Amino acid sequence: MKKAAKIIGIVLLIILIAGYIFYRTLLPTYDGSFDIEHIQEEVTIHYDTYGIPHIYAQNEEDAFTALGFVHAQDRLWQMEVIRRIAPARLSEVFGDVMVDTDRFFAAIGIDEASERTMQTIDKNSKSYQLAQAYIDGINEFVEHGATPVEFYLTGIDKAEFTIKDIHNIFGYMAFSFAMAHKTDPLLTSIQQKLGDAYLKDLGMEINPNTTLLHNFPKKDTAKVKNTLVTAVDKALKPLPIPQFIGSNSWILAPQKTATGKVLFANDPHIGFAQPSVWYEAHVHTPTYEAYGYHLAGTPFPLLAHNRKIAYGMTMFQNDDVDFYWEENNPANAKQYKTPTGYVDYETVTKTIKVNDGDDVTLTVKRSKHGPILNGIANGIDFEQPVAMSWIYTQQKNELLEACYLMSHANNQTEFEKSIPKIHAPGLNIMYGDAEDHIGWYAAGQLIERPAHVNPKLILDGASGKDEPIRLMDSSENPRATNPPWNYVYSANNQPDSINGSLYPGYYLPENRAKRIVEMVEANDQFTKKDMMNMLLDVTSNVHAAAIQEVLNVLSDADFSAKEKEVITALQHWNGDNQLTDIAPTIYHRFIYQYLKNTFIDELGKETLDQLLKAHISKRFIAPLLYQESIWYDDVATETKETRRDILIKSFKETVVLLETQFGSDINSWTWNTVHTVEHPHPIGQVDMLRPYFNVGPYEIGGTSEVINNLGFHYDESGEYKVYFGPSTRRVVDFSDIENSMSILPTGQSGNPFSDHYDDQAEMYVQGKFRKMLMNTEEIKKTAKNTLILK
Repeated sequence: MKKAAKIIGIVLLIILIAGYIFYRTLLPTYDGSFDIEHIQEEVTIHYDTYGIPHIYAQNEEDAFTALGFVHAQDRLWQMEVIRRIAPARLSEVFGDVMVDTDRFFAAIGIDEASERTMQTIDKNSKSYQLAQAYIDGINEFVEHGATPVEFYLTGIDKAEFTIKDIHNIFGYMAFSFAMAHKTDPLLTSIQQKLGDAYLKDLGMEINPNTTLLHNFPKKDTAKVKNTLVTAVDKALKPLPIPQFIGSNSWILAPQKTATGKVLFANDPHIGFAQPSVWYEAHVHTPTYEAYGYHLAGTPFPLLAHNRKIAYGMTMFQNDDVDFYWEENNPANAKQYKTPTGYVDYETVTKTIKVNDGDDVTLTVKRSKHGPILNGIANGIDFEQPVAMSWIYTQQKNELLEACYLMSHANNQTEFEKSIPKIHAPGLNIMYGDAEDHIGWYAAGQLIERPAHVNPKLILDGASGKDEPIRLMDSSENPRATNPPWNYVYSANNQPDSINGSLYPGYYLPENRAKRIVEMVEANDQFTKKDMMNMLLDVTSNVHAAAIQEVLNVLSDADFSAKEKEVITALQHWNGDNQLTDIAPTIYHRFIYQYLKNTFIDELGKETLDQLLKAHISKRFIAPLLYQESIWYDDVATETKETRRDILIKSFKETVVLLETQFGSDINSWTWNTVHTVEHPHPIGQVDMLRPYFNVGPYEIGGTSEVINNLGFHYDESGEYKVYFGPSTRRVVDFSDIENSMSILPTGQSGNPFSDHYDDQAEMYVQGKFRKMLMNTEEIKKTAKNTLILK
């Protein structure tokens, strides 16, 4: 027994030692040195307290090689996953749960578009050469660096990256802005089932009295007037990578600031995931400097600043996706009708590899408009063929060059050269500089359509009468440069007139825009601290006004003592959404009951859930409370219900549900008990691994469509699990550029064994910020680690 015990002890010791050695191989290397190829001169990388690399190189090629290397060290798994989306290769990793997603992306043609771009790209351009240097750095780490634990857990091998991967990642980013494949068919189904009258109150019309993004200088209104309508939202379906949702940004000219220098704020709203979307890096050479935020697998920052300029972005929400009914030839299903006769569909057969499963063979049919989505995309369940037409895959792709030009601009004139090169996705590009200039630019290819066309519905593809009239020139896009009101902003809201008409789009309601304008207009002495506090603002005047309208409608109804107590709590609500507030819990529970009682009789539960998850629902939730509507009548009853009937019923149900959920003490109905955030990692979907890979959950203040925008889906649960929010909160101060401030939702590293995996998570939910270091002496003095690339 002693011998056996000794042997067992030795075996266990060997296992522990082997385990420790294996664990050490998984750690990122922030100290020491690496000898790597493609480096001409030594590069020094100082890691600050939060694991952000400050890269010092003697030339740009070395700097971008180093950037690729350190980016891969912290985010190789994220890079691997995101590059697999467009070419439909997620099932190779995650198995049959991703087959539907792969089928969709195989059909829409991003990978083919990337291949066409690679055939025509200028390989002598500086943007290409620096992108290749970045790819070289990634591949150096792929070959010589540690293998992330996720590769072991999923059983996949590391593989080299290419510049085509960058374009596929851009393609996914462009598509993740849209939800047209669900929204357009959904609205078409409602129209076909219920008629046009039921579409009128669903937020499809433009309200010129809402808070608008104003152009400056004003556009020439002598051109042809036309109304263009859009139906684009955010995401294909839940993916193991963050999805782009919305954003805020505002830039103040010197006349609005206490220091007399430009202040810049930006907080792109993106789906929460672990790791979070942005990788921060400060790159410094004798000819180039940028403190930037990089999307996984891309060389040039999409958000950045240096000592001369700052830029960021929000989502424009223009419509670059249309759907068309195609008409098959009755005698030959391989053909479809055009204005000049029947022509053959193009077909391509693709194979999807499935981990632990059989290969899936997919045959994609394409008309002149694009791929036929019947049987491929969720929501496209019509018998008649439906084709998807998408600007991104149809036009020349110069996004790599655009990102290079933005990151290398020295002034506003140079920066503006990048804007026409962005064809998709639609972006509001925000700009400020040290020379006191500010600007907002709507970037993306806009379309002029016939006046009768409503692209929120599926269009007629056979007759030719619904085809676009023209692609508009980028000079016609909305913009405001150095306006006399001394600020520019964007909150995904409606832009002002173009060609003499309001340019319709799939914009978000005015809630955040109205609050931003209200706060900016009230202060001509803004400080950096004021900008930071604005980013954390959680007050919704729209929600407060909406519930007061409800209470006015209910004013003479009979209520129980508990219902009166709830009414009192709502009457005193100012629209704030702090952790210990009670009113937000009541308000959002009521909103779901009111939406359910209004729509479920006509739509049914499944379609109601689809509608509430669709982008367009945000446009009608509050406005519908102020008016009578055809939707209020319950078609399942013999009487005709009114707004008052539905609101009274919904309010009384809300009180009962909250008492059941929390008990009778209204003081326990606090917002922190139901409003939480967790940052999911793909491996965290396995319950036993969830605590090791996911970050959170945390209680969090805020709510949907406030400046500190923390969004959730409505459902029966009475819980509001936040799935998107600010992907960074960022303030650049041109009076004190070296003390500009930021924060990430979780941490800089995607390596779960890194100290920087989640070291900003609690700071984020507490509303704290940290410095974006740019002073070389301070960086050296405070560096936590230093890595040398030779």
